[in-house]
Formats: sequence, structure tokens, C-alpha cells
Amino acid sequence: MSPIPAPDARARVTESMSTETAPETEDPTIPPTAPSSVVWCCGRPYVLEAGRVRSRWVGTDDRGRPETLSTTQLQRRGWSHRRVGSRRRAG
Repeated sequence: MSPIPAPDARARVTESMSTETAPETEDPTIPPTAPSSVVWCCGRPYVLEAGRVRSRWVGTDDRGRPETLSTTQLQRRGWSHRRVGSRRRAG
């Protein structure tokens, strides 16, 4: 049985995992290709669903309806690994 790390050691591991970014060698204009990856586009999250033939990005439109995008459509609209902001106005 392996020893359990001290609580502060676990916190450091969790913190380092949550702040990781994509390696600098990857092209920042190409979205991730791993299934279940999450990116932000137009202030909303999109998840990559792996299909048998082609993967697609699934999210919702500005009215909350399901919406699918191809990687090309996602690139045209602009995307980010982090939520940049929403186009919605505060009421």
C-alpha cells in the first residue's frame, strides 16, 4: 500500500492541474482534438463529441437550443480555452 500524501501536497497537485495550459508548441488556432474537450465560443461552452466518421462541437445557441459546429465553423467564430466574456447584456 502506498503512503497517502499530506493534505498540502494534494492541494499543490490539484492547483497545478487546474492551471495547466496547452503546450506552447501546439498551434493556438486549431481547437483540441481529444474527445470531451471543452472550449468557449461566443461566451458559451462547446464540447467535442467524437463520432464514427467526423467529430463535432456541441453546445447551445443564444436561445439555449442545441447547436452543433464543425471545427471550421468554430474557428471562424473564434474560440478560446477560457471563458472570455458573453455577448449578453446585463438586464
